[in-house]
Amino acid sequence: MKQLSLLLLLIITLVFFSCNDSDDTTTSFNPISYDQLLEDLDFSGYAIITENGEDILRNGYGYANTNLLTPQSSAIQYRLGSVSKTLTAAGIIQLKRDGLITSFEQTIADFDPDFPYGDQITIAQLLSHQSGIPDYLSTIETDALNGTDYDAETIYDIISYMITQNGLLFEPGSQKQYSNSNYLLAALLIEELADNGYYYYITDNILTPLAMYNTHKGNNTVNEQTHALGYLNNQDVTTYPMSITFGAGDWSSTPTDMELWVNAVSSNWYTPNEKELIFTNNVDSGYTDFGLGWFTSKEGAKTMYWHGGDINGFWSMVGFMPENNTTIILLSNHQGDAYSTQRNQIIEALMTSN
Repeated sequence: MKQLSLLLLLIITLVFFSCNDSDDTTTSFNPISYDQLLEDLDFSGYAIITENGEDILRNGYGYANTNLLTPQSSAIQYRLGSVSKTLTAAGIIQLKRDGLITSFEQTIADFDPDFPYGDQITIAQLLSHQSGIPDYLSTIETDALNGTDYDAETIYDIISYMITQNGLLFEPGSQKQYSNSNYLLAALLIEELADNGYYYYITDNILTPLAMYNTHKGNNTVNEQTHALGYLNNQDVTTYPMSITFGAGDWSSTPTDMELWVNAVSSNWYTPNEKELIFTNNVDSGYTDFGLGWFTSKEGAKTMYWHGGDINGFWSMVGFMPENNTTIILLSNHQGDAYSTQRNQIIEALMTSN
């Protein structure tokens, strides 16, 4: 499969060695330098970086609400954008555990015989962006922002129509191209097969067992007492039609809940066999590739498993580096020209630091 260069992926995304001796308390990070980096970038949000369970950085920057001068907090919720895809992918894994699907190689046609080219597209290809299904979001977002109501089933019909009219972007399995459509379809599969639907299934099987009690379905408007506001070029753009991001970008969470999630993923939430499927490991240095719900980036001896997200006024990035048990959580409530390269610069610093 074609890999994407790290530099290219960082431009287009929505987007460390330590001693194994437990008595050695040295780390490869300089906490002052990372704090200074975020200050220099004018980062607004909350950042957590840990190594072997020890805090390298745990700090808020700027304001969650600029009118009220509410400080950023690890207990405040932020919209996750496409980081939500890591939860949807985990929900599909859970379907397999529960016997509600038999294989990740099952095709869409097994569940909807009328979906165009559905007999050629597997569940695994949805989760790894190999389906060739075009992205729906740019087609409907402007209308949705202007008040047109779209639910997930309507969007499903729009995607089907797009494919019927124009075909797939490429033969399934032959290429990889990021598409939100893949994860809306995956979430609808959970919605169809789980007795209690997508949101309850994710909550019951992932959030509650991990005590992620502050991770919720995103609402069009937010409670300013518990949620950061989102700013685009310093203008409040928090109100957003969240239903159009079903399964692909519709969760809100706190930095501490995301830390729980990443730590679970990097340790034992997935079995070793599941990890072999989820995380792409044969990635050359300087490249990034898609797995099932997670990216893999490689730079020298360092590997980062991660996902980023963007949604009106918010950007996010969560990930981990297994070599030295590093966890990274970045949740920001500022987008725009002055903030457009922040995630790239922070990832570059993490991947190239000594």
